[in-house]
Amino acid sequence: MTVERLLPNQDAEDLIELTREIADKELARRVDEHERAETYPEGLFATLGEAGLLGLAYPEEQGGGGQPYEVYLQVIEELAMRWASVAVATSVHTLACFPVATYGSAEQRARWLPDMLAGRIIGGYSLSEPQAGSDAGALTCKAERVADGYRVTGNKAWITHGGIADFYALFARTGTGSRGVSCFLAPGRADGLTFGRPEEKMGLHAVPTTAAHYDGVLLEPDRLIGEEGQGLQIAFSALDSGRLGIAACATGLAQAALDEAVAYAKERRTFGKKIIDHQGLGFLLADMAAAVDSARATYLDAARRRDAGLPYSRQASVAKLVATDAAMKVTTDAVQVFGGYGYTREFRVERYMREAKIMQIFEGTNQIQRLVISRHLAK
Repeated sequence: MTVERLLPNQDAEDLIELTREIADKELARRVDEHERAETYPEGLFATLGEAGLLGLAYPEEQGGGGQPYEVYLQVIEELAMRWASVAVATSVHTLACFPVATYGSAEQRARWLPDMLAGRIIGGYSLSEPQAGSDAGALTCKAERVADGYRVTGNKAWITHGGIADFYALFARTGTGSRGVSCFLAPGRADGLTFGRPEEKMGLHAVPTTAAHYDGVLLEPDRLIGEEGQGLQIAFSALDSGRLGIAACATGLAQAALDEAVAYAKERRTFGKKIIDHQGLGFLLADMAAAVDSARATYLDAARRRDAGLPYSRQASVAKLVATDAAMKVTTDAVQVFGGYGYTREFRVERYMREAKIMQIFEGTNQIQRLVISRHLAK
């Protein structure tokens, strides 16, 4: 199904149409092969970069696409409707560019941003650690100041594009307490940097998620982004935007599951009529459609607030919570619509259900989103 979108101008409509063309040609035709074989789609992100889809949310003067966030997120949703792994990795790349684009010096932006935003180099976001996921203040990976820069030692975890990315937004401890974390632009390859085996995940198989091990990796002084001790401020401000990216991914995944379920329900017949004409199933599909529409509305509301320069942290958490919970329910219900066939790998809906689960977990678990929302309410 082609989603009817309310877009701000003709340029945005053209961009969505371009995204659909690329997604149908480059993503939809390759997704089943790579997800089943758990193989990385070599060259695909270069194609997205050449089309200008990897820097959309950043200003044109920085080399980006200059698009409002509400338009960028709808591009992400269109990608997710075809291939969730690619959409998530695109969202993470956008997140990884945020520290340099927002907190970097003029020299740092001039040196690195053009290649980042053009997609000539792909980024990963390296905040989590084995014992520090939701509690980012518990980071132990250290960046010790030395004569020629910073010496990084420690472990990071759950890195999308880990081992493949060309750079990482790395958060490491330079002091004590919540003000003792700093942000660095770490290269993808360096002496002393190694990566663990890709995690054996439930879903999102085509893009690896790994741990990273820093054994005295030397980072030059200009790899520090912002000021020492500013790392958590950078991380949390980036995550508000990143949560909207995941909300858009979840909405696209839910839309894909809904589309598959509706198509099947129009073809499958029981008791002499199409199963969509049975009220019990028709109402289930109606609830699924309402959930998808609601998810889209919440992320667009937050994005429009962001574009207007208004506070949107609470709305970002609401969008992430609503959209990912909706994706989990809609994909599960899609399996139900298919009956026994939905439990087999012959149909995509079982994959959609597996992929939806992680969206309730990364970029802050949905329990953390509830905590963020409740704290805003208590102010």
